[in-house]
Amino acid sequence: MTEKEKMLRGDPYDPTDKELTALRVTAHRLFQEYNNTLETEEEKRAELLEGLLPNHGINCYLQGPVQLDYGVFTTVGDHFYANFNFTVLDSCPVVIGDNVFFGPNCSLVTALHSFNPAERCVRQRADGSFYDIEFAKPITIGSDCWFGTNVVVCG
Repeated sequence: MTEKEKMLRGDPYDPTDKELTALRVTAHRLFQEYNNTLETEEEKRAELLEGLLPNHGINCYLQGPVQLDYGVFTTVGDHFYANFNFTVLDSCPVVIGDNVFFGPNCSLVTALHSFNPAERCVRQRADGSFYDIEFAKPITIGSDCWFGTNVVVCG
């Protein structure tokens, strides 16, 4: 089983895996580009959104700045709005229904670390590189929800 498959199942995984790192780096680059566009650059934003959040319905609006760990593991329904500083750590699937609005500074966080210090300690490989073990739990949000400012939803 790959680290990506483990991650999406909610099993412990190595986040420094090459495939996961490549997905995160791509998403972070695209979101940086998105965040640097003006609201009036609608075509450019729409094009970037297809790469960043490919699983979205119609009328999806992200105010910016926004940050998603992967983006490809998040599904958003129709008529979605996220205000400033929307953050999604989508190490496990995030599913959001239709007609959902987020106020400023909201976060959806699937990522978790063990409460046991021995389990969450940084480890070292034979080649000298470091890693830790993480896991995540999915988030599902139904339709017709509104999240006011500074809301954090955990998996």
